[in-house]
Amino acid sequence: MRSLRIQPATLAIFLARAVSGGLLLGVACTTQAQVSGNAALTSDYVWRGSSQTREEPAVQAGLKYAHPSGLYASVWGSNVRFKPYNGAHSEFDLAAGWSGKLAADWALDLYLLRYQYPSAHTDLNWTELNASLTWRGNYWVALGQSTDAMASGTSGTYALLGARFPFSEGWRMEATVARYVLDRAYARSYTHGNAGIVWTFKPPFEARLTLHATDSAARKLFPGMAGTRVEFAIQASF
Repeated sequence: MRSLRIQPATLAIFLARAVSGGLLLGVACTTQAQVSGNAALTSDYVWRGSSQTREEPAVQAGLKYAHPSGLYASVWGSNVRFKPYNGAHSEFDLAAGWSGKLAADWALDLYLLRYQYPSAHTDLNWTELNASLTWRGNYWVALGQSTDAMASGTSGTYALLGARFPFSEGWRMEATVARYVLDRAYARSYTHGNAGIVWTFKPPFEARLTLHATDSAARKLFPGMAGTRVEFAIQASF
């Protein structure tokens, strides 16, 4: 798979200029801007197939500010506990980007994501450029590109296909399959996937049960933290 050629620093400058320009042009309609959030309690924080909490529970929450132009900024946080231990207790994901409709059935989300681990003994922070394309709200493809994947100093390209299948009021199934193409100087590329069922029992509250699985390359890269695992979460959006 050919890597995206846009450098994160270049996109950061573009987004900063776009945000400032959008705010200057949209002062009159800032009252239409939206602030949304989410919160979750999960039995295991699983990221790209591997546990980020040594298979222990996590408390997570996020906030998003969206401008009518489609520009937005968000922050999301979770507790973490890596293996081997490196001092990291929390993760904060800072994002800035644009999302909106391309056509009646198509939507695009383009954003720069910064992973921050404030208490880590070593520098674990890294940046990734992401894009996702959604069709009819139920099928999507996503790409992530970084020149410092997982703070390794090497490149990585992440590709994902996802789908959701509503089958009754309040119930749906969701599934994804993804490939993380890593520089061999760092680690072997790996594949992972998940399938889950989601129950909206009292909007905006949902319960989610997800089965995660990875290949042997992921188990070698994340010993003891990758493989097959089940995650249960209760979440809410507001």
